[in-house]
Amino acid sequence: MRRVLQCDSAHTRENALTFGVTRANEQRMSAHAEATARAQTAIARLLEVMDKLRDPGGCPWDREQTLRTLTPYLLEEAHEVIEAIESGDSNNHRDELGDLLFQVVFQSRITREEGRFDFADVCDAISSKLTRRHPHVFGDVSVSGSKEVVKNWERIKAEERKEKGEKARSAIGGVPAALPALVRAERVTEKAAAVGFDWPDLQGVLAKVREELDELTHELQAKATAADQAAKDAAQARIEDELGDLLFAVANLGRHAKAHPEEALRGTMRKFERRFHYIEARLAEQGKGPRDVGLKEMDALWDEAKRQQT
Repeated sequence: MRRVLQCDSAHTRENALTFGVTRANEQRMSAHAEATARAQTAIARLLEVMDKLRDPGGCPWDREQTLRTLTPYLLEEAHEVIEAIESGDSNNHRDELGDLLFQVVFQSRITREEGRFDFADVCDAISSKLTRRHPHVFGDVSVSGSKEVVKNWERIKAEERKEKGEKARSAIGGVPAALPALVRAERVTEKAAAVGFDWPDLQGVLAKVREELDELTHELQAKATAADQAAKDAAQARIEDELGDLLFAVANLGRHAKAHPEEALRGTMRKFERRFHYIEARLAEQGKGPRDVGLKEMDALWDEAKRQQT
């Protein structure tokens, strides 16, 4: 009898656990379905707003816009999204993402008018691309980690270009020249790494940074001891070249350390600005400005700012 009761108790616990898992799955599916429905309704509303703005009788300014005239706004909104992320303000982040999304909807409306593609085509294109390039998720491909995912991504991109009859592109091609230099350096080295051209470990990258710093130091000393202006000018050109090499090596170091160099520098810039603003505020309390005091006094206030802001 005791054994029967023990078995019944075990079955009861197993059934309760199964019911709990099933119930949790049902709740997740319900929440997902609700979120999808809300998104569909919101997108439909946004498209209706766009149509109202561009249709006859709509907004004169919106009706005058072209793909060319919208380009500056696209860049502006993308940067404002980045700033919103860095600020940590969720409401601002949401609003700026909406502004950026509106630029996509706006361009899609213009291209629809031109008979090329519409917003639905844009959504279908990116969905198809993501499905193709994630065979480890939507297919039966196995990967060992994110590095293999990146390699597969680049390989699939190359196959897609070949199928379209496009000319083979460099393994490090496709990175927009207009990107900030640190971002571009990170992406170019990432693409080079995807085909095996990379330092095997972090120590190799650190050694390269030290090497580039030594070379820059050498050129700075050469300029300081140059005998004439021509020699100084030549040294200055080499200084710029070596400084570029150093920055490129540091960008590569950031990639290896999984610290995006552009974001790291932006963070340092914000920190510098906060501390310098503190110096200005403290001096203003005394009726002074930075030009009215020496470096020693500003350094003391800088150290004070560091203590208060850390």
